[in-house]
Amino acid sequence: MSSDTLVSITELNFSYDDRAILKGINMEIPRGKLVAIMGNSGCGKTTLLRLIGGQLRPTSGTLFVDGQSVPGMSHDELYAMRRRMGMLFQFGALFTDISVFDNVAYLLREHTDLSEELIRDVVLMKLNAVGLRGAHRLMPSELSGGMARRVALARAIALDPMLIMYDEPFAGLDPISMGVIGQLIRKLNDALGATTLLVTHDVQEALQIVDYVYFVSDGQIVAQGTPEAIRASEDPFVHQFVFGEADGPVHFHYPADPFVGELMREKANG
Repeated sequence: MSSDTLVSITELNFSYDDRAILKGINMEIPRGKLVAIMGNSGCGKTTLLRLIGGQLRPTSGTLFVDGQSVPGMSHDELYAMRRRMGMLFQFGALFTDISVFDNVAYLLREHTDLSEELIRDVVLMKLNAVGLRGAHRLMPSELSGGMARRVALARAIALDPMLIMYDEPFAGLDPISMGVIGQLIRKLNDALGATTLLVTHDVQEALQIVDYVYFVSDGQIVAQGTPEAIRASEDPFVHQFVFGEADGPVHFHYPADPFVGELMREKANG
């Protein structure tokens, strides 16, 4: 694996019992880059993040993060690796019974021996980076959807991770909040010198900020390239997905017998 590569995945397969989810995945995530994983619902995008984070183990294939085999790690090694990863879960997943400040401070208290005075400085610095230092005393129930997502982002970068993973960070947000979150993801990646993996359905928002895109369909990578290449792609699946077309390789209608024939049968049986 090249020293310029942070995440290397080779011929990776994953199945739940006999149901194949990922089939022969090959990916290279360069250090310092922002890479998107796109595809229709249920294609295996979030499963990939779970495999990289060590929550799941592949059925076969290899998966290395920073030169270490994630499936081969012991519990303690995996715990140490996760300390160097940040994760923004879908809809933020803030702890609802503690304040904004304590949500961000949680990882620092769990993984470091910093004094409360230093933790306060770091938390306020991270909240300031997402524009919410003034909201540190609020409870999650007092936040808008966009604010909650920004607090979750501050929590994800609390330990200055080498790898930040986002699972549908734009879901449920209004256009202004989507733009704010998108630009924060780009700016924080560059400011921290981190590597970012972005799983999203929001094609147009993602193509404005990412360096590279992998398209997944039915558990396989069907296309990849820069945003410019993806926009210009003539691949039917990619074109349908990027431009939101109702029909194409992904059909609008679930397979069924011809409708006229079905109506005639109903009348005959009636």
